[in-house]
Amino acid sequence: MIFERVRSKGLAHISYLIGSGSEAAVIDPRRDCQVYIDLAKREGAKIRYIFETHRNEDYAIGSIELAHITGAKIYHGPGLDFKYGERLKDGQEFHIDTLKLTTIHTPGHTDESMSYALADLTAGEEAVMVFTGDALFVGDVGRTDLYGPEEAPRLAKNLYNSIFNRILPLGDRVILCPAHGAGSVCGGAISEREESTLGLERAQNPVLQKKKEDFIRLKVAEHHERPPYFRKMEQYNLEGPPLLGHLPDPAPLSPIEFQREMEMGAVVVDTRKPSAFGGAHIRGAYSIWLNGLPTFAGWVLPYDKPIMLILEDRDHLDRAIKYLIRLGYDRIGGYLCSGSSCGVEAWYNEALPTEHLGLLTVQELKTRLDSGDDLVVLDVRRDDEWREGHIKGAVHVYVGHLEERLREVPADRPTAVVCNVGNRASLGASILRRGGYREVYNVLGSMTAWRKARYPTVKR
Repeated sequence: MIFERVRSKGLAHISYLIGSGSEAAVIDPRRDCQVYIDLAKREGAKIRYIFETHRNEDYAIGSIELAHITGAKIYHGPGLDFKYGERLKDGQEFHIDTLKLTTIHTPGHTDESMSYALADLTAGEEAVMVFTGDALFVGDVGRTDLYGPEEAPRLAKNLYNSIFNRILPLGDRVILCPAHGAGSVCGGAISEREESTLGLERAQNPVLQKKKEDFIRLKVAEHHERPPYFRKMEQYNLEGPPLLGHLPDPAPLSPIEFQREMEMGAVVVDTRKPSAFGGAHIRGAYSIWLNGLPTFAGWVLPYDKPIMLILEDRDHLDRAIKYLIRLGYDRIGGYLCSGSSCGVEAWYNEALPTEHLGLLTVQELKTRLDSGDDLVVLDVRRDDEWREGHIKGAVHVYVGHLEERLREVPADRPTAVVCNVGNRASLGASILRRGGYREVYNVLGSMTAWRKARYPTVKR
């Protein structure tokens, strides 16, 4: 039996290659799909099937890309008018040499959600693992708010029934294979541990300890952020994203070429660390640290303009490209690099102007607040983080909503931006600067350092 987990960092997306003998299948492939082809080739197998668990909201599915290369057939659940692939029915069986895959309609996260039970026929007919998509995670279950608050009770009820009446009856020894791990926006408290069984989840998953009515109340009361790029992903994953053919190959651009692209409307993303961005950056750039691209690019970047990159290291280019194309950002116009000088160094070596952010330690912030300095503290963390404790008097706007809620932040006073450690604060500070705010500070270490220093917080 062939079994491979393929992890996509940032999105916390997990896809799978399964197979036996010379045949293989992929479940929920990502767009940069060469990894599955290489794995199948290593095992001497051909990819014949592609199974989707649902229309994903948080990344562009790679099914069409992989099918174009391999000739594999694509399958997905009922209830949506997909423009590609074939619609499954509950209980269909597929044989992959000595493996048997059985489809299970498990609505709840979405109406068309499917799970797939896998049996190894060399050992018996019973399922040995189940691919649950976003229905059941390790330590959590899928969100049920994607259709809006009026539909959440129905979806929560369906999810409960799917888990307790369709998935868990497969047996306690069945290995759980979800579509996401810790850090995904598709769940609220997914465990860091990826390995589990249905029996372990039945016994340990806190959500599964609740009775049906309490389960539904919990799910309806949950609040998850819904980034604006989800709408684009839903469109792409219904119609099929554009074929890439190969990964984008953005060119290194001289400062003058880079500046010309900016003047024509390109959007600049600076992927360096916040302290480097604070020291010197190009006016108008968004500060999104490299590992933050999968989570935060979709909040602020447009799809109708080229994306220009500023990198900490030229070796980061491949990772930045993969992060962006998984979100459907294919128009990557280039990156700043001139000869041996790349990034902002190339820019200021040409005597082109830079800006800088103020950087505050928590000690400096505390001193200024204690002295009565007319300073606004802007906390850009999530609601749950804010409720756990924040600086007294701080303004709270989640970083993903900041551009649309700038009026809530006074523009005539200096602003110190905090998050958990300073990464999201740097994005928030760059949004303020783009919005015309002049005296803006990123608080290094932010609330983590504030607590380490034993400074007071309040809750509400």
